[in-house]
Amino acid sequence: MDKITFAKREELDYRANEAYKTLRTNIQFCGNEMKVLAFTSCTPNEGKSSVSFNLAVSFAETGKKVILIDADLRKSVLVGRYKAGAIEGGLTHYLSGQKQLDEVLLNTDIENMDIVFSGPVVPNPVELLEHQRFIDMVEKLRQDYDYILIDTPPLGSVIDSAVVAKVSDGAVLVVESNAISYRFARDVKQQLEKSNCRILGVVLNKVAMEKNGYYGKYYGKYYGKYYGKYYGTYGDEK
Repeated sequence: MDKITFAKREELDYRANEAYKTLRTNIQFCGNEMKVLAFTSCTPNEGKSSVSFNLAVSFAETGKKVILIDADLRKSVLVGRYKAGAIEGGLTHYLSGQKQLDEVLLNTDIENMDIVFSGPVVPNPVELLEHQRFIDMVEKLRQDYDYILIDTPPLGSVIDSAVVAKVSDGAVLVVESNAISYRFARDVKQQLEKSNCRILGVVLNKVAMEKNGYYGKYYGKYYGKYYGKYYGTYGDEK
C-alpha cells in the first residue's frame, strides 16, 4: 500500500477538537454495528468533506483503524484541500475496473488512517456507485477497519448519496448554520430515508461562535468558579 502525506492540514482550535470528540462519542454510542457511515449535505460548500475528514482523524487518534472514502465523484475537494500531491489511482479507477482495490488504497501520515480518493471525474457516477464492485469494496473493508467514513455529494443536488447510503449502516447530514431552510433540510432528510439507511443525526456546521459568546462566558464563569472552589480544597486536610 502506497503512503501519502497531507502537506496542508488545518489546525483545529480547542472548541473544534471538543466538537469532533463529541461527534465521535455520539456515533460510538449509536452501537458497534455502526461501522460504515455516509456523510452528505443539502448543498455544496456546507463543510461535509471537512467534517468527514476531521472525524476520521479523531477516530484514528483513539487507536481505531479508520478509512475515509471520497465518493464525491463529481466535485471532490480532498486532494487539493489537503495538498496530497499527485494521486495515480482513485475510486473511479477501481469502480470502472481499471485498478484493483489494493492499488487505490492509500496509507496516510496519520497513524491508523487510510484513504481512497475519488479519482478523475466520470460521466456516469451513479452507475459506478450502484455497481457490485462498490458493494464488494465496502464489504471487504468491513473486515479490515473499525470505521469506514464515506464522503458523498450533496443530496439536495444529486442522488449519489442515497445510492451510497443503501450500503451504509448510518448517515449523517451536515447543515451549514443560517444557510439552509427548514423545508429544504426536511426534503433532503426524506430523500435520505428512502434509502432505508438509519439517519444518525445532523451536524450543524459553520456556527458563528462569537454570536454565541454568552454561553461560553456564562458556563466558563460558572464552572470555573465552581470547580475552582471545589478542587481547590481537594486533598486539603483542613
